[in-house]
Order: sequence, then structure tokens, then C-alpha cells
Amino acid sequence: MNIVLVYGKIVSEVEFKFMLSKKHISITVFYIELSNKSIVKIKAYDNMSDKCYRQLEKGNNIAIEGKLMNECIILNDFEIEHSYG
Repeated sequence: MNIVLVYGKIVSEVEFKFMLSKKHISITVFYIELSNKSIVKIKAYDNMSDKCYRQLEKGNNIAIEGKLMNECIILNDFEIEHSYG
């Protein structure tokens, strides 16, 4: 199994779209910047897409678990780093 764990900062708007007559109902796409300045495309589908759209925004620091597929990461789960103070 192909599992990827990455941590980075969301550097784009979180884009949500409905996908009519496709395998999935909805998709969310955004980009994160890793500590080595690499930019990685993240995709989430259906229920995870909805969760991303509700909870994520540009500038969030985020830990991601997913699958590497076709030069992007398909999101399985995430954790937002919250700063307090």
C-alpha cells in the first residue's frame, strides 16, 4: 500500500467543485508548501472533500495522510495545526 505523510502550509485557495456524472460527487484541490519549499498538489474526494471545504483555508499549517498518485496526493485524513495565544 502507498501511504504518504507530509506536513506543510496551504499556499492556495481551497477549491471545491461538484463532479456530475463522474465516479465521485465532489472534489477539493489545493496546494501545500513543504519545509524544503516544494509545492505539492492535494486532492480530496466526496466526504473528505466536504470536510476540507468546511475546515481548511489558505495559510493553515496541516499534517496530511494520503496516497501518492499521478504527481499529487489523494487525501485520506488531515490535522490542522492550531496556534494559541
